[in-house]
Amino acid sequence: MNTHTQKFLSLAAFMMALSVGIGAFGAHSLKSSLDVYSLGIFNTGVQYQFYHALGLLAIALVLHVKQNLQIRLAGYIMFASIFIFSGSLYALAMSSIKWLGAITPIGGAGFIVAWILLLVGVKR
Repeated sequence: MNTHTQKFLSLAAFMMALSVGIGAFGAHSLKSSLDVYSLGIFNTGVQYQFYHALGLLAIALVLHVKQNLQIRLAGYIMFASIFIFSGSLYALAMSSIKWLGAITPIGGAGFIVAWILLLVGVKR
């Protein structure tokens, strides 16, 4: 197994485990301190973190079969976008600092770019 495949498999597993832990923290520790709206924002962060951790897993599996720059870039951008998108939502939900919501679309755009790069990499 090549280095990039191992790296993205590890990152995917880490991000999935982290999303389960963060989700449990939100469900058990934040339920009484956040309003319904903020808890919804927090849960959206957890969902997108998990979905895109599965995306990282897919990228790792594709890299095991096919190697190219676009697929590797997709993995790095997907990983960074998880932090930007979900991280900004976690911070927004827990702090109510409204301008953090302006950062979230950067992560969303990164998700789109990563998925497109994966598509291009698979087609090559």
